[in-house]
Amino acid sequence: MPKVVIGSHAEFEEYIGKELGVSDFLKIDQERINGFADATIDHQWIHLDTQRAAKEGGFGRTIAHGYLTVSLLPYLWEQIAEINNIKMMINYGIEKLKFNQPVLVNDEVRLRVKLSGLADLRGITKCQLNVKLEIKDNPKPAFAGEFIFLYHFK
Repeated sequence: MPKVVIGSHAEFEEYIGKELGVSDFLKIDQERINGFADATIDHQWIHLDTQRAAKEGGFGRTIAHGYLTVSLLPYLWEQIAEINNIKMMINYGIEKLKFNQPVLVNDEVRLRVKLSGLADLRGITKCQLNVKLEIKDNPKPAFAGEFIFLYHFK
């Protein structure tokens, strides 16, 4: 699926209520999980201790941090949409975020995005995205929620 290309608030308006697209799958390997643990100082064994996780974790292997999966949103969003003609973009908020399913080590995930709302805040575009992080071969998403970005168009 080709990227959606948007260069203004008016162009965003054309997509209100519509699905904007789906990213490629990204594999979540143990190296990525370990790096996130180091970056966030969250070294809980369910994420890092492969032997203990296999025996005691309940999932048969380690799982990704929930916030690791959330942190992938900007990278995956850029695969779906190209927002041009902006001075800057601000992460404004997350609403109704719910973790539905753990992402196991070596699972592949992708982002599905729908534009659920748009507002003009005195020249700044407030963009509300309904997102789901899908897990390959799993009917339940890893998470679902509303992510809000502010776009300052030139």
